[in-house]
Amino acid sequence: MEILVVGSGGREHAIIKKLKESPLCAKIHCAPGNGGIAAEGVLCHPVQASDLEGILALAKGLEPDFTVVAPDDPLVLGLVDLLEKNGFACFGPTKAAARLEGSKVFSKGLMKKYGIPTARYEVFDDAGAASEYIRAQKGYPLVLKADGLALGKGVLIAESQSEALLAVRSLMEEKKFGESGAQIVIEEFLRGPEVTALCLSDGETIRPLASSMDHKRALDGDLGLNTGGMGTIAPSPLFTKELEALCMERIFQPTVDFMRAEGQPFKGCLYVGLMLTESGPYVVEYNCRFGDPEAQVVLPLLEGDLLKLMLACRNGGLKEAEMAQKPGAAACVVLASGGYPEGYKTGCPIRGLDERGGRAGLEVIHAGTKLEDGRFFTAGGRVLGLTARGDSLQGALRAAYKAAEEIGFEGCHFRRDIGRRAVEGR
Repeated sequence: MEILVVGSGGREHAIIKKLKESPLCAKIHCAPGNGGIAAEGVLCHPVQASDLEGILALAKGLEPDFTVVAPDDPLVLGLVDLLEKNGFACFGPTKAAARLEGSKVFSKGLMKKYGIPTARYEVFDDAGAASEYIRAQKGYPLVLKADGLALGKGVLIAESQSEALLAVRSLMEEKKFGESGAQIVIEEFLRGPEVTALCLSDGETIRPLASSMDHKRALDGDLGLNTGGMGTIAPSPLFTKELEALCMERIFQPTVDFMRAEGQPFKGCLYVGLMLTESGPYVVEYNCRFGDPEAQVVLPLLEGDLLKLMLACRNGGLKEAEMAQKPGAAACVVLASGGYPEGYKTGCPIRGLDERGGRAGLEVIHAGTKLEDGRFFTAGGRVLGLTARGDSLQGALRAAYKAAEEIGFEGCHFRRDIGRRAVEGR
């Protein structure tokens, strides 16, 4: 089969690496791709993922057998609908189903309607009303979320009334995240460790992949600004088989069931962000695609043909598909440009990689790179994901950090405490 993968980051590189293992996969195209993806022998095309008409024109020229729409923006904009309407089979949810990620107000409303455990919340489309509500609150922290997509950074945690009021101003008046902040959700702060469950669904059946634990804050100790993710581990030692069974009963299957009941069956990868509170697991957020960097540790642990599983998600039959988890653990340390997630420099040469952008014994996942004259240069905030597997989480982390000390570029920054909480059991 000839495959088109839409996207340009670490998630897409991880997906491509896994798709290449399938005996069904003959050729892969990517739009727009990145330096590391191009070095894999993938044909990259300079069409942005959110350029729906451009992607459609590319598909008409390439005539792929199957298209994987990986990022959130084109999914929420309706790329799957557009491609399917024109006869191109796709992996990914429809525009209607992708609202689970595209609108916090929509997803919170459905969770409330169908009894999915989530934090108490209120919705506001007026900054004055939101500020008045905040002044009446006694308990902090509070969590403020932009309704729409914001590159994984539209969630602000306010430790005081003054911080919460500043967050309202930033989201709703200064439009820090554009129209994503036209409506906001203000919700209670849940306490406990966070776990991510990436699940495959064909609209009726849902099957979880390995659990993972992301690290969103830019600095050690979960300090600094929210980012797209600075590293991750899988599986989470805190997400026991008993907890997985509980989530399947109370969260995973009910979510697929209520989306089908709403006439918007979810087919694709459902990302369920969970908080393991003293009262049990609660949903923090839904995403409508593989997480990034979660995919970088979850997919290497997948025992199964990803392409066959993706086809089953679209066509049905996921319940019978072969799928298991490999033994051991995986850890990913993200190398980011200095200053990320705010201003940062690009165009810096990357040292420590071979001619294909890899390294023996390590999965080097390219996120923000470009390839010029056989050399790799930085081209984004998150540049590389260094993923290692091991018999234990500690072993995987040691290998990933050893590589992080040897691979780098000017201004390179990475967290040095990825997986520490999981190892310590908290």
